[in-house]
Amino acid sequence: MQTEQEIKEMVKQKYSEIALQDKETNTSSCCGAGSCSTEVYNIMSEEYNELDGYNPDADLGLGCGLPTQFAKIKKGDTVIDLGSGAGNDCFVARAETGETGKVIGIDFTEAMIDKARQNAEKLGFNNVEFRQGDIENMPVTANTADVIVSNCVLNLVPNKQAVFAEMFRILKPGGHFSISDIVLTGELPEKIKNAAEMYAGCVASAIDKEEYLGYVNKVGFANMTIQKDKPIIVPDDILKDYLTEEEITQYKANDTVIRSITVYAEKPANCCTPSSGCC
Repeated sequence: MQTEQEIKEMVKQKYSEIALQDKETNTSSCCGAGSCSTEVYNIMSEEYNELDGYNPDADLGLGCGLPTQFAKIKKGDTVIDLGSGAGNDCFVARAETGETGKVIGIDFTEAMIDKARQNAEKLGFNNVEFRQGDIENMPVTANTADVIVSNCVLNLVPNKQAVFAEMFRILKPGGHFSISDIVLTGELPEKIKNAAEMYAGCVASAIDKEEYLGYVNKVGFANMTIQKDKPIIVPDDILKDYLTEEEITQYKANDTVIRSITVYAEKPANCCTPSSGCC
């Protein structure tokens, strides 16, 4: 069993490798990023092409939803993107919040931060910044954000409840989040759970849907809704790297186990307890 720190280091290494490649390389090469695990990312990603602010240089195809599409961002908002990667969701959020707003991307992979900053400079965006840090302990003061977005990132974090608690801390009272992530509605085979490649691909690290949503309620969020829910079908050519033919048949006999959900919730406007950071 890997420790939390070992998991973080493994994820950081894999995403550092991906940061040095473009989306086309990840998509076209089975062994892009050093192994066939890149296919796992691609089966979950959705197309951003139709969204204002989309920038192909910032799109590495690593998401599992379109949280910015559902995030209810208004002009002048301060938006924080957790696990900002090369900056894709930040630039889409910037199109919504405009020049009077501010967008902050947080990522703990140095190579991703460098890539995102280069993209922001090329675009000439002075109100988009990127901070390197762990989203379990965010480099942001309390009550800063109007909106938080995140795309297939909390899944990679061992202590998910800590992230939700941090989200609650940095949101302004009355603020909200919209995040896309991978959850389970059944048991994954142990061989998939133990595969590092599947972990970094956001599959092996997934937890039960009800447990995931329970963390949202536990830290104090209100008015939680599921904005989107879709099945993730893992192709046989990926499953065969981890399971026997018999095990694949057994896995596919179950109802869809892996799902992508986009979750929305609000920090209560009248929140005022010392532990929450509201006061």
